[in-house]
Amino acid sequence: MNKILLIIQREYLTRIQKKSFWISSILTPLIFTAIYAIPIWLATRDKEVKKIEVVDQSGLFNQENLKDRELEFVFVNKSQNQIQKAGIPEDVSAIMWISKDILQNNTGLQFYSQKPMSLILQENLEDLVQSKVRQELLSKAGINKTIYENTQVKIKSKSVVISEEGAEKDSSSGGIMILSGILGFILYLTVLIYGSQVMNGVIEEKSSRIIEVLISSVKPFQLMMGKILGLGLVGITQFLLWAVLTFSFSQIATQINGTNPKTQAVIQSMPKEKQQIVQNEMANSDSLDVMKVVDNVLNNTNIPLVLFSFLFYYLFGYLLYSSIFAAIGSAVESPAEAQQFTMVVTIPIIISFFLAQITLQEPDSTLAFWASIFPLTSPVNMIVRIPFGVPVWELILSMALLIIGFLGISWISARIYRVGILMYGKKASWKELRKWMFYKI
Repeated sequence: MNKILLIIQREYLTRIQKKSFWISSILTPLIFTAIYAIPIWLATRDKEVKKIEVVDQSGLFNQENLKDRELEFVFVNKSQNQIQKAGIPEDVSAIMWISKDILQNNTGLQFYSQKPMSLILQENLEDLVQSKVRQELLSKAGINKTIYENTQVKIKSKSVVISEEGAEKDSSSGGIMILSGILGFILYLTVLIYGSQVMNGVIEEKSSRIIEVLISSVKPFQLMMGKILGLGLVGITQFLLWAVLTFSFSQIATQINGTNPKTQAVIQSMPKEKQQIVQNEMANSDSLDVMKVVDNVLNNTNIPLVLFSFLFYYLFGYLLYSSIFAAIGSAVESPAEAQQFTMVVTIPIIISFFLAQITLQEPDSTLAFWASIFPLTSPVNMIVRIPFGVPVWELILSMALLIIGFLGISWISARIYRVGILMYGKKASWKELRKWMFYKI
């Protein structure tokens, strides 16, 4: 046992002392924070004002109808021929030409510009014109604008879960899907990345002949398990760093966006109706909405069970696949030779990821049940199901089968590993691997 602990210590300290480990540990939380912080900043920053010339043949529009903090409208009197002959002035982003029959002709709006307009600018201008045209049509039809707007109701539902004891608590299907998807994706990446690192580490030690020195002091099984567990602890350390740093960066970003004087000054300088629009955009931002939903899910989810299950499936899922990767690494002398074997191992990992997409949609389906029970696919799929609620017997069965699967596969991998690490100059095949399993040493 002491020898395994020494190997674990060596593998752990070697990995966490590398610059690449700390770079990825810091950059990943920054990227996650930027995903929701940048859209909020972009929504409130002071953008460049674009000048738009307006030729209104209909006489319906004026400066009050056309207001936008990012657009400056200048009414001019030009014909289409004059526009084509004179061209577009350098300081003008576009000329908006509104036909006199705009109320009857929904194609009576044209734009002229020196180069293709951005889709966002075109849609903003279309919305402004469309809003005024709709008001005029409603007025002509004798429909009061206020009455019409009051009928445009958007229904919002509330999801409530009732326990067997009759207790009620809020729920969010979308938030649960987000949480489940994140946990499943993390486990998928863990198995794939750290399992490959175990294989590459074994190949490196074998090709440099360091393995021969190590084998003289420890048993092959001890060496294999020490390497696997050491890299597993590296993964746990990195996850903890990601969680702490992501939370810290998120809090900092929220404070900056909420208290930035420039941001507040920009909002205060807008017209009142535009202030309300921007504040609503910030309040209803997709990124903020996601964070609110996740926060709601965290408050109404059995977090201790989720954390325990995540650590369990991370550990045993990683151990199961890393044992296979270690056996492959011992059987070859270069990463190129390992390709024929790694494809067979990565296929179940990829299949489990695709099955998780189905599990997210139908967590109680028969397919989701078997995917969360079978040891090769259960780490990703069961962790996806747990936030939705899983019967205790299913969870216990899944964990038991995963442990049994790990013990069986690690026993097979250890028998291949003990022969493969000392085998040089001969390309391994599936037939050879089967023979190595029954060699007596």
